[in-house]
Amino acid sequence: MLNQVHDIQQAYRRVVDALSRPGTIQDLSDAARKLDHRADCYGVTLVLARMLLDTEVTFKVIGDNEDELTQHISRLTYAKRAEVHEADYIFVTHTAVPGSLSEALKLARMGEMNDPHLSATLIAELPNVVGGERRLLRGPGIDQCTMCEMQTTGDWEAVRAERNAEFPLGVDMIFADGSHRVLALPRTTQMEKEVH
Repeated sequence: MLNQVHDIQQAYRRVVDALSRPGTIQDLSDAARKLDHRADCYGVTLVLARMLLDTEVTFKVIGDNEDELTQHISRLTYAKRAEVHEADYIFVTHTAVPGSLSEALKLARMGEMNDPHLSATLIAELPNVVGGERRLLRGPGIDQCTMCEMQTTGDWEAVRAERNAEFPLGVDMIFADGSHRVLALPRTTQMEKEVH
C-alpha cells in the first residue's frame, strides 16, 4: 500500500531534485510499485498525480481511455478536470496519438507577466527517458551544459522552444517512463539536439 505521507514525500523530494537539476534521472519505483497497475498509464504518472493534484487545481488527461483515467485520477486526488488550455496539469499518456505532446504544448497555459506561476505543468509519458537521441541542456541548475537522451517523437521541441522564449512565461515539463523514472525540463532550460 502506498503511504500518502511517507512515500509521496520521498517521491516529491526526488521530483524537486529533478526540477532543480534538469537532465538528471530520478527513480520513483519505490512509490510506483505500491500502486495497482493500469494499462492506460504508468504507475509513476499516478504517483505524480497524487503528489501534484488536490482540490485547488485542475487537470487534463490526453490518451486512450481518457474519461475512465480522468475519473480515476479525480477520485484519487479530488482535482477537477479541465480543457487543455485551462488545466494546471496536463498528462499526455503513452497511449496518446502521435503529435499529442506538441498539440498540448501549443495550448498549455504559459502564465502572465504579473503571474508567471499561473502556467501549466505538462507530464508526458515516454517509452524511455534514457537511450534516445542526445540533446544538450543549458540553463539554471546545470554546470555549463549536460546531456539527456529521451526517446521521443514529433516536433514538440520546436514548440517548447517557442512557448518558453519569453521568460518568465512558459511551460514546465516532467517526462516519465514505464520503469518509473522521471526527467524534468523546467521552462528555463534551453535544449538543442547534439550535432555530430
